[in-house]
Amino acid sequence: MDERTTHFGFREIPVEEKVRRVGEVFRSVADKYDLMNDLMSLGVHRLWKRFAVEVADLRPGQQVLDLAGGTGDLAALMAPRVGPEGRVVLSDINAAMMDVGRRRLVDRGLVANVAWVQADAEALPFADASFDRVTMGFGLRNVTRKERALAEMHRVLRPGGLALVLEFSHPVHPGLARLYDAYSFQVLPRLGRLVAGDADSYRYLAESIRVHPDQATLRGMMEDAGLVRCDWHNLTGGIVAVHRGWKA
Repeated sequence: MDERTTHFGFREIPVEEKVRRVGEVFRSVADKYDLMNDLMSLGVHRLWKRFAVEVADLRPGQQVLDLAGGTGDLAALMAPRVGPEGRVVLSDINAAMMDVGRRRLVDRGLVANVAWVQADAEALPFADASFDRVTMGFGLRNVTRKERALAEMHRVLRPGGLALVLEFSHPVHPGLARLYDAYSFQVLPRLGRLVAGDADSYRYLAESIRVHPDQATLRGMMEDAGLVRCDWHNLTGGIVAVHRGWKA
């Protein structure tokens, strides 16, 4: 793969095609996305997200940017923590996903300190040093140029601010990895076909996890973006990891 191509699951495609193809995936699954997350993880994704918010160390009055915020799970957890003096900006490149998130948060009465901005994580429309925290949950692996998104996260952070990436990662136990592969490639596409009417999108999502950088590689990428004191926490045996890095 060179600078003109990138991964789309296990396939190599021209860089300029990835945004369109990923957009088609998430437009297809938007309405069933939350239901599928519950079914695929047996509800455990909610615990992963709660843990991520805990280690984000949020405080009242902070300004938070939630990238790839999608259907609003992280924003719903963070908005009460920053309180009425703070703000959570839910951003996503995909309008269909963001519309679902907006409806969900409005239904829950979470509107006073939440804003929505459709934006590309590789080219954020925010000034330097605008946010105390920047989070991204299950979105980085779908970004075409991950290094640009990480650099943008660093740019919009205030000094002393925290970048947090919650993402599927690489299981640390070989036995778990084999079971996880079998589940991902045999069960998930069938579940996607039955529930969301779309097996191909969930096959892509499973493949995208396998080509995503492992824990140590992603930490190195965050350091290359300028973040310091980078670390990660493995969850569920490394199936998911929470990476953190600070802006000096």
